[in-house]
Amino acid sequence: MVSKAARDIHIEHNPAVKLYYVEVEKPSFEEPTGDFERICTQLQKKYDLSDLSIDIQALRQLPGALRKGDWKVTVSVWMDQEVIRVRPGKIENSYGLAIDIGTTTVAVYFCNLTTMEVIDTVSMMNPQCKYGEDVMSRITYHMMNEGGLEKMSNDIIEALNSLIDQAIQATYPPKKKVKKKKGENGPDEWIEVPEEGKAYLRLAREDIEDITIGGNTAMHHILLKLDPEHVGLAPFPPVIHHSLDIKARDLGIQINPSSYVFVLPNEAGFVGADNVGVLIAEEPYNKEEIQLIIDIGTNGELVLGNNEKLISSSCATGPALEGAQLSYGMRAAPGAIERIKIDPETHEVDYKVIGRDAWRQYSEAKDMKAKGICGSGILDLLAELYKAGIVTKSGAFNKKGQKSDRFRKNPDTGQPEFVLAWKDETSIDKDIVITQKDVRQIQLAKGALYAGCKLMIRRRGVEKVDKVKIAGAFGTHVDREKALIMGLFPDCEVEKIMSVGNAAGDGCRAALLNREKRAEANWVSRNVEYIELTVEPNFQQEFMGAMHLPHMTDEFPNLEKLVPEEILHQK
Repeated sequence: MVSKAARDIHIEHNPAVKLYYVEVEKPSFEEPTGDFERICTQLQKKYDLSDLSIDIQALRQLPGALRKGDWKVTVSVWMDQEVIRVRPGKIENSYGLAIDIGTTTVAVYFCNLTTMEVIDTVSMMNPQCKYGEDVMSRITYHMMNEGGLEKMSNDIIEALNSLIDQAIQATYPPKKKVKKKKGENGPDEWIEVPEEGKAYLRLAREDIEDITIGGNTAMHHILLKLDPEHVGLAPFPPVIHHSLDIKARDLGIQINPSSYVFVLPNEAGFVGADNVGVLIAEEPYNKEEIQLIIDIGTNGELVLGNNEKLISSSCATGPALEGAQLSYGMRAAPGAIERIKIDPETHEVDYKVIGRDAWRQYSEAKDMKAKGICGSGILDLLAELYKAGIVTKSGAFNKKGQKSDRFRKNPDTGQPEFVLAWKDETSIDKDIVITQKDVRQIQLAKGALYAGCKLMIRRRGVEKVDKVKIAGAFGTHVDREKALIMGLFPDCEVEKIMSVGNAAGDGCRAALLNREKRAEANWVSRNVEYIELTVEPNFQQEFMGAMHLPHMTDEFPNLEKLVPEEILHQK
């Protein structure tokens, strides 16, 4: 899976769900007040909480919990407004989930709401991938198939419940099967095998008391069964911009039955709640420097600006950068080539695959077991092919400048290709190659990103950006020099390019652990100016220029020391 690890970012502690311990008087003939009113009196007296309501499911727990706890209970209160759980005795911790629903990957951050610790991160492929790789194909699936929306929504809910179970399961010791005696029948028995010295939380689904969810606009609509058809049609309006608080049980999410799910707000049809997550994690609206934030996923989302003004846009990077659409492209999984170096003198290739620490040059051929190439390898690849002179500035294979037998014509198609891994280094029993068509697919994706960045810089009226932040699962793996060499964005000092990992997931976590971030999310989603790139004058022209490496005409002074002069300044 693509890495979605939680970054260590500063978040003020102010969760939506807080625990309050109260001790109440037993009812008597003199004082036969109702159980709920009793705890309300104490909550007001001790914590200054007033006008509380209680969810019906929590109300059903209340009498039993009070009596079992000998009139001492811990009350979970949501947003200082509603009692969502009552448990006997004194409880110290409550738990929540921050969920980032990507088009391709779903990541869940399992957090302790009291200590802010990330207990675990679990992720899986979005099961909706079978209906199409990108958002448009899923919107089409809904339009062409009766009950399509319901099917896709049920799939994602089922996936969320299974990730919740996975996170819960990990709070127990691992189990092993008990060996049966000879001739013994009956069901299998399992026993726990705890690790020595490790304490286990042993939580249940009901212990999850709050959830925040972010995703692009189409993922948001499909999850909530909101008709996404109009998001795919100009002028691409979402059904709702604002955030939502929905009871988890109304969505079929199996956690504490009274708890809420906070769904982050949408900016526009193609810039959704995931981008709002990136913004509240990175806070460019609080800084003077001009930042360009690029969130590379199945869709590329761009934000540019500072505390004076922010603009956002979206461009179809397509799944090429994630490995789809390429001859040997694959997802980030064991056997995927994730890093590539090409020797400019000999054109020999060195590479590293996921699941193996040693690079090719330090390994036996048979130990590599390469299967294909994934996103981070694809981003390395174009820069390396260009820097070594294997492809020209236009992206075409340089027929005159080849220095090894890795460059060849495919006997079946007659098309030029370059061998990355020979057959004896792979687990698929054939050479892994990059074809001219593959190079073009990567160019289309990078050209769209660059053109988007450039049009936004022009629209914002600035000369250049002070900082480039690369977010998304790629953000963790991108080599910033190579991103600049291939021309993913306009020239910038290498030191000013930084990776911010899965910032959309970080934003969901910030909203989980700090309720102010929820208000901030609503504010920022309405204060970013969205521009539709495809209708901008010059988009096509900019896109064509940006297909070249690093660009047809734009200067890249910061590449002078990184790329040989004859290659950087080739005509």
